[in-house]
Amino acid sequence: MNRLERIQQSFVKPSAPSFEIGDTVRVHVKVVEGEKERIQVFEGAVIARKGLLNTETFTVRKVSYGVGVERIFPIHSPIVTRVEVMRQGKVRRAKLYYLRGKKGKFAKVEDREFVASAKAKPGVARKTEEPATAAVAPKA
Repeated sequence: MNRLERIQQSFVKPSAPSFEIGDTVRVHVKVVEGEKERIQVFEGAVIARKGLLNTETFTVRKVSYGVGVERIFPIHSPIVTRVEVMRQGKVRRAKLYYLRGKKGKFAKVEDREFVASAKAKPGVARKTEEPATAAVAPKA
């Protein structure tokens, strides 16, 4: 590891948030207004991640009052205090820039579902056995 990589590694947050592309996240950002400091929340879908080590960023997109708003956050910045994952999205792309041209429900990302056990597979119906009942024929 060369000197530059050691310097970059020193700026990395030890507890970096774990989320993926397509997840709906709530980002808590520290905002300084004059002498006051407050936390502002920005909630939207993660449409991109870029960079390595301390230069890694992610882009979050939301629609506010009918206008699409995107904001780029550095993961290891001290202004990003917390990242909460609200929903996990099911996507097949690394960048979701195509959502910029979509409106309404077409701009939504499908939820990702997890299978609880290894035996249960989605889409496969389980065969349930019914208890055997003895049919008694009436005597004539």
